[in-house]
Amino acid sequence: MSVTSPESYLADLNAAQREAVLETEGPLLVIAGAGSGKTRVLTHRVGHLITACGVKTNEILAITFTNKAANEMKERLEDLLGPTARGLWILTFHAACGRILRREAPRLGYRTNFTIYDQADQIRLTKACLEELDRDPKRFVPRGIHAQISTAKNNLVGPDEYKTRVASFYDQTVADTYELYQRRLFTSNAVDFDDLLYLTVDVLERFPEALDRWRKAFRYVLVDEYQDTNHAQYRLLQLLAGEHKNLFAVGDPDQSIYAFRGADIRNILEFERDFPGTRTIPLEQNYRSTNTILRAANHVIANNRERKPKNLFSELGEGDPVRVYEVEDEHAEARFVAAEIAGLVEEGFNGSEIGVFYRTNAQSRVLEDILVRQAIAYQVVGGPRYYERAEIKDLIAYL
Repeated sequence: MSVTSPESYLADLNAAQREAVLETEGPLLVIAGAGSGKTRVLTHRVGHLITACGVKTNEILAITFTNKAANEMKERLEDLLGPTARGLWILTFHAACGRILRREAPRLGYRTNFTIYDQADQIRLTKACLEELDRDPKRFVPRGIHAQISTAKNNLVGPDEYKTRVASFYDQTVADTYELYQRRLFTSNAVDFDDLLYLTVDVLERFPEALDRWRKAFRYVLVDEYQDTNHAQYRLLQLLAGEHKNLFAVGDPDQSIYAFRGADIRNILEFERDFPGTRTIPLEQNYRSTNTILRAANHVIANNRERKPKNLFSELGEGDPVRVYEVEDEHAEARFVAAEIAGLVEEGFNGSEIGVFYRTNAQSRVLEDILVRQAIAYQVVGGPRYYERAEIKDLIAYL
């Protein structure tokens, strides 16, 4: 159901959330703890800009990190605003840059119908470049070389600048491959995934009229998961919000886990320095966990040296005590988990009421081995069982 009055969409917000929604002008950093309702704040802020401030839907750019998050935000805004929400730019960084680049590509010598190479295309092209340079693919693995090129682009380092940083023959090979790789892309009127950001930043930096167009187009820029931004994404936001300063960033340095993908935690830690006049609002009320869990989490994360202080709390009561069980290795851990499951089933719990969460897919192998051995039925949610994965089947067949 669409809404027309602020009272109807502000009523279900707590004080901090409401403050974040109503503070519409200037740079604003929302430090959103886990389970603190950040998506609700983002959607309600967009709704407020449109219904109470008269902002047009095409003047708002909301950026997320995944298509799933973008679709969730679209659905919530359609519930909030009705058909009006369909004119909003709610996109991932790469999708937003793709749209901008389609418009601005001719300035860089590309045609607007450029092709976007997927991962397989990129590795194939990297391999072809290495072969053309007469480099041994066993010593210079295409996937590894391409990873270096990708890192360079995410740091806005072009082929020419990369050459100045060469310190070894391997670096020189990356530099030569990078230069040839970009030439081949350009000749084919193609870009890779990283180019969507790299070239968009390039065109906005080099052509003032292009920058002016997109600054005027988006009077309000909102971004989720700001702690996961890399240098290219940070620079894009800096460029787009550089004049009106209406940048609304939601994130949490305590949840920064993607440094291995190029995420730079300094982007959120130094937000106030990079965007003078910033207001910072912490969202500290957690809607998922009990206070016992939150106290444990607060105590552990307080040891982080690089963070913005906040203290999560809940109105869901104290809850059960947190148990910590120390084991020697992953095999002992799996045996402990299996024993806990068996104990719960004996107490009368249904297996469908029991869940086991793990951080990475690779961790499931040992757990699955133990569960199979002990005849404990299970299913892997969101993917195949470890030994049913295509790559594992191939390896086993090879053996």
